[in-house]
Amino acid sequence: METTDTAPQSQSVQQSLPQVVEPRNPGMDLDMDWVMSLQANTSAIERRAATLPARRSVKKTHQAAWLLRAITCIDLTTLSGDDTERRVERLCAKAMHPVSDSLLSALGVDDIKTGAVCVYHEMIPAALRALEGSGIPVAAVSTGFPAGLSPLHLRIAEIEESVAAGAAEIDIVISRRHVLTGNWQALYDEMRAFRAACGSAHIKAILATGELGSLRNVARASMVCMMAGADFIKTSTGKESVNATLPVTLVMIRAIRDYYERSGYRVGYKPAGGISKAKDAITYLALIKEELGTAWLAPNLFRFGASSLLNDIERQLEHHVTGQYSAGYRHATS
Repeated sequence: METTDTAPQSQSVQQSLPQVVEPRNPGMDLDMDWVMSLQANTSAIERRAATLPARRSVKKTHQAAWLLRAITCIDLTTLSGDDTERRVERLCAKAMHPVSDSLLSALGVDDIKTGAVCVYHEMIPAALRALEGSGIPVAAVSTGFPAGLSPLHLRIAEIEESVAAGAAEIDIVISRRHVLTGNWQALYDEMRAFRAACGSAHIKAILATGELGSLRNVARASMVCMMAGADFIKTSTGKESVNATLPVTLVMIRAIRDYYERSGYRVGYKPAGGISKAKDAITYLALIKEELGTAWLAPNLFRFGASSLLNDIERQLEHHVTGQYSAGYRHATS
């Protein structure tokens, strides 16, 4: 078995949000020749993805270091119809203190925080109050989340309302029909409008990859959204029947790599939905390091869209320190 026993480099493991030094992706004109040239060899991609969990094994202190890094890259999320301000406040408290002080002390880490807290628009004020002074940004889902089927002017207005309310990041959903019908100009124009409405707030484009029909469509949608100025591309809303997968991740991050090599701008990546185990988080991080490099192993370029993932990471860290697993309910996030 091949191992990856190198911990993520730099001391930013102890910091939740390193200073963003990357220039923001301004986008470019739609290049249809480039878009239509993108293909995806599904069988080869699936074979490559299937080997990853078996070939990537980190142990002991290296594993703990990777898990601490994973925490800093989590968008701690609550997107339920029964969300309340109190639930959001509890989630924010967990975001600011995701691991107990005793565990951090045993691991030799002074402080750690999650990458962001992600909520519906209505919960932005409660999240901002709870996170005041923490440096943790509030992300809001928008544009008729999760289906994205409301009128365009309302979706744009929703973005503007969330930015005005104080959200620093906006997670938008694209119109899947543009991808399924091959209307790349419409997707590009829509994404440009969303990008303009965000202003200084960073925009994450949710592709809803489980509903796009093919990996080739995933590759093309990824590229069009980056051409239109997406700061991040994201797999899923978490509400689809199929969410983040390793094959989809491989396609999306290779599109990111191609875009960077041609444009010089780094775009972030966010897998969301279905990632709930610490070992899966390490697999994703290892893949990012292999395909994109160490620069992407930071919250300004990589996020997990998750809630229960943090529970399992904290249990694994406790096992590393004490040799025993604690009950899952001891690490509730809300």
